[in-house]
Amino acid sequence: MANTLITPSIIAKEALMQLENSLHMSNEVHREYKKDFNGKVGDSVSIRKPVKFYTADGATRVNQNVEEKSTSITVDQRKHVSWGFSTQDLTLSISEYSERYIKPAMITLANTMDRAGHSLYSSVWNSVGTPGTTPANFAAVGAAAQRLDEMAVESSMRKMLLNPAAEYAVAGNQTTLGAWDGKVKTAYEQAIVGQVAKFKTLSSQNVSNHTVGVATGTPLVNGGSQEVTYANATGANTQTLNTDGWTNSTTGILKAGDVITIEGVYAVNPVPGEGTTGKTVMPYLQQFTVVADADSGASTGPAALTISPAIITSGPFQTVDAAPADDAAITVLGTGGTAYPQNLGFHKNAFALVTCPLEMPEGAAFKARESHNGLSVRVVKDYDIDSDEDVIRLDILYGWKAIYPDLAVRLWG
Repeated sequence: MANTLITPSIIAKEALMQLENSLHMSNEVHREYKKDFNGKVGDSVSIRKPVKFYTADGATRVNQNVEEKSTSITVDQRKHVSWGFSTQDLTLSISEYSERYIKPAMITLANTMDRAGHSLYSSVWNSVGTPGTTPANFAAVGAAAQRLDEMAVESSMRKMLLNPAAEYAVAGNQTTLGAWDGKVKTAYEQAIVGQVAKFKTLSSQNVSNHTVGVATGTPLVNGGSQEVTYANATGANTQTLNTDGWTNSTTGILKAGDVITIEGVYAVNPVPGEGTTGKTVMPYLQQFTVVADADSGASTGPAALTISPAIITSGPFQTVDAAPADDAAITVLGTGGTAYPQNLGFHKNAFALVTCPLEMPEGAAFKARESHNGLSVRVVKDYDIDSDEDVIRLDILYGWKAIYPDLAVRLWG
């Protein structure tokens, strides 16, 4: 019996299935498909952030100002894979064609999509682990779980993405388990970590490495009272922190993704406290991520740092117990110029992936677009006059955003 001719719709459906099967991080985050998107690459999709309130005391009603903000995801990632397509290819079974072409193509696109997601580590300020030491046991993963517990992050949808070094190190540590039953033995033999410290753990070769900026000098806060209100913070929850004391005239004194702490500035429990007296102070300094590269100036080594979260000292969006004092010491996590793996633990809603349908070209007869479960793939086959051959291409259009980075934690390696 002759094979059914492969149609563009069949290819698109198979490509979509292979893409989803090959994704790691992209399958574990909040995902949306904007079917009504009519824009172009670089356009934005708006997302509304939830309102937060505090508990008022007594019978008398206390009115609270609603501070509602939205954030946007820029749909700026347009990726494709293309190859030659012969008439004979149409007579292959879809399983043959998929194994030969579609599956390898979608693995490439899936890895590209996942890498873009991993790069969002630079938006995350919560950090645990020792830079330069590979996480290798329950205690290492448990430190990340503890931080999310302290930040009141709901535990049922937590994921942990480990690089291969950490994955195998943690898996190897399972040999110390007393209950050496069949499941544990099979997991160890296959180097599968499974569920550890409230995390569904996954291994990914796409875990990003972060190289710390130059980070030399004796950095200090330059000027007191640098707190802001939530209403005045940017939609990305960032602000400028003026500093000095860095090595003079240095390019890249800090890099986007560097993590700092400030002397005397402590983290607070994110769950609003009773009344307006503020939130419970945590026993550790608040961590801030630097979200843009910074250079130092001459004379006193000044540098204006763009940091997240914003320094907010009161209200339902309070992030710290107090504003930093003038000349408060700044500490940078890690050693300047050194690269460290950024394993990520996160709640599903920490990151968002938005995919959008691509326009269908009018001039191509062999074309199709399929969408399912928050993903969209377009296939087009046409004649290339330059190479005098038929070519086929698979395209995706998407954007990533850390919409709630406070629901994530970095586990430094």
